[in-house]
Amino acid sequence: MADTDAATTMATLPAFANDTVPTLLDQARDALAALSHQAALQPQDALAPSSAPLPLEPFSSSTMPWFSGDVFDRWQDVEAKIRSDNDVLTRCRETKADCPAAAQKFLAIVDEGRARTGRARIGAINRAVNRAIQPMSDLKQWGVVEHWSAPLETFTTGRGDCEDYAIAKFVALIAAGVAPEDMKLVIVRDKISASGHAVAAARVDGHWLVLDNRWLTVAEDRDLVRLAPLFVIDHSGVRTYMRTLPGAVASAS
Repeated sequence: MADTDAATTMATLPAFANDTVPTLLDQARDALAALSHQAALQPQDALAPSSAPLPLEPFSSSTMPWFSGDVFDRWQDVEAKIRSDNDVLTRCRETKADCPAAAQKFLAIVDEGRARTGRARIGAINRAVNRAIQPMSDLKQWGVVEHWSAPLETFTTGRGDCEDYAIAKFVALIAAGVAPEDMKLVIVRDKISASGHAVAAARVDGHWLVLDNRWLTVAEDRDLVRLAPLFVIDHSGVRTYMRTLPGAVASAS
């Protein structure tokens, strides 16, 4: 991720370090292979369309559960850190004594969102988080290619890359009153920059709004054709996109 303020310009395209893209694409290939193997083992009548609707995720693509790989492991780790953060935030709500500065800054953003509703809430927290964090790659900040931070770690250093912004928005919006089932983290491939990236997505009135650290405004998922979704993450776990897997693999060929 570039050191310049990527939150205010579309010209800068911070994302996962380039070394991470092959890893994500390898996982996409594995998911496609697993899906093909599963289909081969099932009777043809079992493959008939179900009357039950497929889960509606951001980017309107069907998904399947995913229980392995780097994305799954990193989410398991950061989810535990989020629970620890929430304990700190609860104590800070009860008493400001000994409340860390990072928690106070984060709660101020949450309160800014709570004072609004609908799209205004989503936009306010997107802007506030983008302005609160200085873009910096994991390699430069932590000395590793990938390091997913919970919000209080990000707000302590004041630095992070795309997934750190997305995680902070995910947690802040749920704390501000958005239903957990209406919040997602989405790992995508940016077709223009040919790199991996992470965004948050919030559902408002049936529409998925995408919160990107590169832009101060939010956009509907259907308008962001440059983004090919790979994984979607929420309180229930990690899922991988099925429809976009062949295209994601082909784009790296």
